[in-house]
Amino acid sequence: MNKKKIFNDPVYGFIRFPFDFLYDLIDHPYFQRLRRISQMGLSHYVYPGALHTRFHHALGALHLMTRAIDKLRLKGIAISDDEYEAVCCAILLHDIGHGPFSHALEGKIVPVHHESLSLAYMQVLNTEFEGKLDLAIKIFKNEYSKSFLHQLVSGQLDMDRLDYLNRDSFFTGVAEGVIGYDRIIEMLHVVDDQLVIEEKGIYSIEKFLISRRIMYWQVYYHKASVAAEYMLILFYELLKKSKIIVTSQSLRYFLEEDKTELSPELIHEHSKIDDIDIVFTIKEHKNSNNKLLRIISESILDRRLFTCHVNNAPHSSDLKDMLRQKLTEHYDIASSDASLLICEGKEEKFAYDQTENEIIILKKDGSVINYSDATDFNIENRNTIKYFMCHPNIKNVKFAVPNPI
Repeated sequence: MNKKKIFNDPVYGFIRFPFDFLYDLIDHPYFQRLRRISQMGLSHYVYPGALHTRFHHALGALHLMTRAIDKLRLKGIAISDDEYEAVCCAILLHDIGHGPFSHALEGKIVPVHHESLSLAYMQVLNTEFEGKLDLAIKIFKNEYSKSFLHQLVSGQLDMDRLDYLNRDSFFTGVAEGVIGYDRIIEMLHVVDDQLVIEEKGIYSIEKFLISRRIMYWQVYYHKASVAAEYMLILFYELLKKSKIIVTSQSLRYFLEEDKTELSPELIHEHSKIDDIDIVFTIKEHKNSNNKLLRIISESILDRRLFTCHVNNAPHSSDLKDMLRQKLTEHYDIASSDASLLICEGKEEKFAYDQTENEIIILKKDGSVINYSDATDFNIENRNTIKYFMCHPNIKNVKFAVPNPI
């Protein structure tokens, strides 16, 4: 039976994949779980269309990988069918380790980065499929001799970034995030085992970097999205401290004690949890006897988002003391509980990080040069840091915040 089904992707149209084994992976329950993992956490509270999933993104990244490999082969780059299949497997599974609501609960349910979990998933699947993922795992870990294959999976211009920027801008409706992914792929080449961009594609790279910067600060770090995610984190942390835990059996496995060993058992249990477990748990605590859990649950479900202050510098202790007093009085709770309702954090993002492996530009004379030396656009020096502080909104109370952005 022909496994090569056609997917109707809303971004790229009809897409299909060149290897039967890719369809075996797509059909696996571990991968099907990604249908229930939102791509953008709680960003749909700001952009209602942002309801796409990690499943969509993985298929999109795989599609772009097939286009990139086909283009490189046409340019004479030696890529065997085994390498082609392996790099496709690596990009297909690159995000399989994401937990509920993706980055929103990153490191909370299992205290490791999702890439470590993705690798653990791949190793479990490799055992199940009798070593068919050996080469894919080497490429994913950058342990294979052809480094450019790893760069296509994880690098400054990887297929992951090209898809999520294009896809997220599509579903949010933020046109500023649209990138020329097709032209970037057309300009790909390999020199001395390094992925490079032909010189005539340099303006597409500049557009890509600008779009990525806009998407981070206008979408991913939108203050309402940040507030919603801080609320979700606070809910999970309060839930973990609570002695009365009403939740799904699958999630309880992770709430009862910290799990750090990425064993096959943990991966199997992790594969059972998704956004639905979290939403169910939040709904169950809307009428909780635990006042803090009830406040957070009601606020998340009814979209009563925390007020979020954004500054260029850390928020003052005086402001936090004043907030603590107001929250204590408003909710009739202990000062220590009021402190828990004040969430703080900071986000830092380089428009172009020169400390990573730089994007390499292939000049017309055959020489190569770093992007930062090739461009006259000063984007590489733009490092932005923003400090966030979120707390429940109290009606008729105005909070004066110094140095607002």
